[in-house]
Amino acid sequence: MISVNNITMRYGAKILFEDVATAFVAGRRYGLSGPNGSGKSTFMKLLSGEMEPQKGVVVRPKKMGVLGQDQFAFDQYRVIDTVIMGNPGLWAALEERELIYSKPDMTNEDGMRLGELEGTVAEEEGYTAESDAAILLQGLDIPDSLHERKMSEIQGGQKVRVLLAQALFGNPQALLLDEPTNYLDLDSIHWLQSFLNDYNGTVIVISHDRHFLNSVCTHTADIDYETIITYTGGYDDMVMQKTQVRSRIESQNIQREKKISQLNEFIQRFSAGTRSSQVTSRRKEVERLQTSELARSNIARPYIKFEPKRPSGKHVLEFEGVSKAYGDLKVTNNFSATVMRGEKVVLVGRNGTGKSTLIKALLANAPGLDMDPAGIDSGKVTWGHEAAPGYFAQDHQGAIEKGMTTYDWLHQFDPQASAEEIRGLLGQMLFRGEEGMKPTQALSGGEAARLLFCKLMLSKPNLLIFDEPTNHLDLEAINALNVALQKYEGTVFLVTHDHDLIDEVATRIWHFQDGAIEDFKGPYEEYVMHAEKAGMAVR
Repeated sequence: MISVNNITMRYGAKILFEDVATAFVAGRRYGLSGPNGSGKSTFMKLLSGEMEPQKGVVVRPKKMGVLGQDQFAFDQYRVIDTVIMGNPGLWAALEERELIYSKPDMTNEDGMRLGELEGTVAEEEGYTAESDAAILLQGLDIPDSLHERKMSEIQGGQKVRVLLAQALFGNPQALLLDEPTNYLDLDSIHWLQSFLNDYNGTVIVISHDRHFLNSVCTHTADIDYETIITYTGGYDDMVMQKTQVRSRIESQNIQREKKISQLNEFIQRFSAGTRSSQVTSRRKEVERLQTSELARSNIARPYIKFEPKRPSGKHVLEFEGVSKAYGDLKVTNNFSATVMRGEKVVLVGRNGTGKSTLIKALLANAPGLDMDPAGIDSGKVTWGHEAAPGYFAQDHQGAIEKGMTTYDWLHQFDPQASAEEIRGLLGQMLFRGEEGMKPTQALSGGEAARLLFCKLMLSKPNLLIFDEPTNHLDLEAINALNVALQKYEGTVFLVTHDHDLIDEVATRIWHFQDGAIEDFKGPYEEYVMHAEKAGMAVR
């Protein structure tokens, strides 16, 4: 169990949470919710011991698994060793044992110490450590061929998955996981869900994946109103309960204010008369009924609405015998398809199967986009009449020029747009007041994503192409994007591992696997049923 007592954290005049007392019980899985900037990661650092609270006490178990955020901290170690280091006591014993065995001559003291170390290794299940670590790595799609490699030799997304395996290793009593689904494909996310649902300790997780939170969490600890309130159930359950509680308090306050108004009217009329005792009792009643001012929620919900300036032709895009490889990776071979206006195509598959590569290849000759000329290897891609694509890249921060304000950067894409229109779009994306003049080099990942949504709303394309748009968004922004894509009347290509986005937006699935693309015309739920009947893994 993890408990906090009278914890307070504030930065200047901004209070994140004050005098919080709560406990996280073994066997329960808690989602830590709240918008960007509410203090989720700060609270997680307090729980792990990485930060000390300004006030209050944290009580934590001896053995905790914490998802590390420094991708370069273990570059000198093998991948398999990095995972085993998730159990510090075992790793220290293994290192010391190796040091003693490397001595040319061992003393009696060395022999006695070896006996103690072997006892520690046995207690911590060290004799199966490498095989246990390998099972975790395989579940997170780190192939056996990488297990002996150094961390410095693998990609950033793979490093994050190794650090997740490190946090899960060694049967910790509690798991603290900050954005564990980042860089995971759907198959790895489903594996992690199963792992956590079978885990017996305390889990506290921050995630922007609503489906993941709803699938895993038994409780949700919500940071809002300058405090932390725990609700039963997943994210959707929390939103419903929170709304109901807030509505009930507001309704009670309205009734109290109405009663106070009636009492004050009586006091005013008869305060100078002969009914002084009744006036006195009513004054006491007013004091008792006095409503306390409700703390303001720090949740900010963006409003996204994509509208095509004009519709495209009926046939938006045609692929004829398209083949594409990226180095040794074969993305697809002889792929043909026709995409019709209004279809919403979601590209799914394991990481590294070529989804982003195909997107970039088809954009190489896209009208109105200045893209890398490296297109397809063979075949033909034909854009339909009046097709006007808008693109959101996975590495999207590089698309925003530095040294400008957000207002000036956005305005350059439509110099004819009025100041009110530009400010209105920025306001919809939560760049309000002075935020609209924020320097582009100071934008966070989430702010950069929201600014690119502004650009797409301003330019009004009739074909939207999104490559992992949710990576830096909070849940409110992801929900807004989900609704906007469902309502959008144009055509969509979407690469994402967000289950709810796939489930609620897709009308067509392109599944990348083994150098081929399976083209399924229908929503994701039907595709899953089709795949299960065919005995295929859904990824």
